Amino acid sequence: MPSRVNPHILCLMSNTTTQSILIQNARVIDPASGFDQISDVLVEEGAIKSIKSGIDSTGVDRVIDATGMIVTPGLIDPHVHLRDPGQTHKEDIESGTRAAAFGGFTTVCCMPNTDPCLDAPEIVEYITSKANRTGHSRVFCVAAATKGRKGTQLAEINLCDNAGAVGFSDDGDVIESASMMRNVFLSVAATGKAFMQHCQELTLTKGSVMHAGEVSIRLGHKGWPRVAEELIIERDIMLNQGINCRYHIQHMSSGNSVELVARAQRAGQPVTAEASPHHLLLTDKAVELQGTAAKMNPPLREESDMEALRKGVADGIITILATDHAPHHHDEKNQPMTDAPFGIIGLESALGLYHKALVETGHIDLPKLIELLTINPAKLCNLDSQGFGKLSIGGPADITIIDPSNKWTLSTDDLVGKSTNTPFIGWEMGIRPIMTIMGGQIKYEFSGE
Repeated sequence: MPSRVNPHILCLMSNTTTQSILIQNARVIDPASGFDQISDVLVEEGAIKSIKSGIDSTGVDRVIDATGMIVTPGLIDPHVHLRDPGQTHKEDIESGTRAAAFGGFTTVCCMPNTDPCLDAPEIVEYITSKANRTGHSRVFCVAAATKGRKGTQLAEINLCDNAGAVGFSDDGDVIESASMMRNVFLSVAATGKAFMQHCQELTLTKGSVMHAGEVSIRLGHKGWPRVAEELIIERDIMLNQGINCRYHIQHMSSGNSVELVARAQRAGQPVTAEASPHHLLLTDKAVELQGTAAKMNPPLREESDMEALRKGVADGIITILATDHAPHHHDEKNQPMTDAPFGIIGLESALGLYHKALVETGHIDLPKLIELLTINPAKLCNLDSQGFGKLSIGGPADITIIDPSNKWTLSTDDLVGKSTNTPFIGWEMGIRPIMTIMGGQIKYEFSGE
């Protein structure tokens, strides 16, 4: 499917000339430093030169009046699928990072379920090189922890770490063997990076397509119980005792999992967790209404789970938001429920959906939302040490400008990647990224027409 580019946006290629940019009169929010006030931001030579009021515009290439707008560090998504190499009919690095820039993301971290698997340093180097040539955002690799993501042999963890991997995961496949999981913890701990787990006890989910509950019974589908997620979380927390590898739970779906994470955190264990837009806004009833468009892994659950996840964010237990952007071709999703692949796209609509789920409901305020999308994922992936996830003088000019009162309705015209598999078409958003600046280059600009 060809990429669709909305005529109301401007998306620039990677190797444009870096220019000086002065953003004036914006509310500048930098959760890393606690800065939150009306100010100007000056960008020169790809870096942040100054943050203060009344900066002189003399000699600046472009001046942007951002009165009423919000300036934040460039948004970071630590969990996306770019499908490159091997499945570029669904997405590729160019199209996926274009979707990222549209959504306000200056950095994404791609998962290893590629073909060939992202389990060796040459694949890390391939993705990094291609992103540098064609990307509209930065791309960092989360490499596989086991060869081929098969859970039987350790991957080249040290070599991938040296090649630039920012984390390790067998994303989409849980490591079933407790012995192998312990070896992974030991090996990843030595790198200082995080291991990111897809929590799914497979003997409880084989053949399942949705959450186990009243809706699955009514529809006649085999159900996927919450405990399949919870068992893996409990097992891993126990296995990691004494090793203290940084352990991150991907796309948490069960409300009961929140308490498991809270208990581990209270015990001082290095456990973090993320939530995705669909688990914060939809329940298994969406499957009844939208079929395969709402087929997720892990599945959409019930109202109580959705509320527990929101509360987990509000209470500081879930500290990271990640889309799990999972593009699929229309023909693949347009199959019977048992055959269609799991997953939805998320980059283009993420900010508006997170805002709807968490800010508009009163669970958190806007600065906290920005924290969950910038400095927290930067710390997860050790990117904060490179200046990402924050606005600092001399640091990289990765900036997102947001219109906090732009009401818009998501349509297929707003999906600028290769795939359109989302159940959120027709949803109204109350906030919108209007400019994405990466390394001092404008990668996306909303024309407002």
